[in-house]
Amino acid sequence: MAAGDAQARRIVVISTGGTIASRWQGTGFAADAPGREVLATASIPGGITSEVIDLFNVNSPRLTSAQQLTLLHTVHEVLADPGVDGIVVTHGTDTLEESAFLLDLHHHDPRPVVFTGAQKPLGAEGGDGPGNLYDALLTAATVRGLGVLVVFDGKVHAARGTVKTQTVAADAFADPSGTRVANVGFGKVSVLHRPERPEPLPLPAVVNSGSLPRIDMVMHHVDADPLFLEAAVEAGAQGIVLVATGAGNATPEFVAAVAAAIDRGVLVALTTRVAAGPVTEIYTHGGAVDLSAAGAILTGTLRAGQARSALLAVLLGESGQEARTKELRRVLGTDAAAVAAEGRAA
Repeated sequence: MAAGDAQARRIVVISTGGTIASRWQGTGFAADAPGREVLATASIPGGITSEVIDLFNVNSPRLTSAQQLTLLHTVHEVLADPGVDGIVVTHGTDTLEESAFLLDLHHHDPRPVVFTGAQKPLGAEGGDGPGNLYDALLTAATVRGLGVLVVFDGKVHAARGTVKTQTVAADAFADPSGTRVANVGFGKVSVLHRPERPEPLPLPAVVNSGSLPRIDMVMHHVDADPLFLEAAVEAGAQGIVLVATGAGNATPEFVAAVAAAIDRGVLVALTTRVAAGPVTEIYTHGGAVDLSAAGAILTGTLRAGQARSALLAVLLGESGQEARTKELRRVLGTDAAAVAAEGRAA
C-alpha cells in the first residue's frame, strides 16, 4: 500500500532512547532527546497520524529485563485501544534484537509492532534515523499479521532470528540464517514472505525487578573450562545460555557441568558463536550430541541474546522444570530430531 493510501492510520511511537535519540555529551554520545524531538526529524507518511510515549531514554546496553517487561506491558496497553493501528518502538541497536524478540514471543495482535533506530546520532549529517523512522511508520500503517518487526535501511525483518550484524554501518540488521520479510521503497512496503511464529505466550505478570530470574551466558573457546557455568549456577541462575562453537560443541567437562546444572533445576539453552546455521547434533566427545543428552535445549538458528529472551519468557510463565523445558522447546520452534536431520543433510 502506498503512503497516500493509508487512510487516517493512527500510529503510536514509543521512545526508549538509543542512538536515534543521542547527542554529544562531551566525551561521547548518549541518549537524551525526547521522543517528540526524534519524531520531528522524520517526514510522516501521508494518511498517518502519530503520537509519542516517552517510556525511558537510555543507551540500550544499559537496558534491563525490568525495562523490557515495562515495554512489553506498555505495548499491550496501547493495543488495548482499538483506535490504534500500529506501534513503532525507537530503540538502541545494541540490544534491539532481544527486546523485539521478547515482545514477539507475547504478541498476539494482527497490528504490527515495528522496531527501528539509527546508527548515527540525532542531527548527524546524512543520519539514518529519519529515513528509518519514516519506513517504520509506513510499515506500521501498512502490514498486518506479521508479528513484531525490525525496520532498518529499507528492509523489514521478522524479530525472530534477526540480529545486529554491523557495528556502525547503516545496514545494521539481518537474519543470517534466513531472509527478510519485506522491502520498503517508493512509498510502499513490498512483502516477500510471512514469517512462521509459534502460538504467542500469555502476558507475564508485572513483577518486582528484584524478583526477576537470573539468566547468564557462558561462551566456549579454546582452553575453556566450565568454571563460569558452575559459578552462574552457584550465583543462583535459573537459566544459562551456553554459547558453544561450531554446530553447538564444547567439551566433556561442559557436558558434566550442564548435567549438574539441570539436576539443580536450571534451564540450559545451547547456541553457537557462529553467525549462521542451526545448532544441531552431529558431534560427540562434548559436542551437541552429548550436551543435548545431558539436557541442554538446542536453539536452532537463534543466537545468544534471543535465546536468553526465550529463557526469560519461559521462566516468567511456567513453574516446574518439566513444564519449562517443554515450553522452551515450543517457543524456540526446535525439534531435536528435525534439527539433527537438517544438520546431517547440510
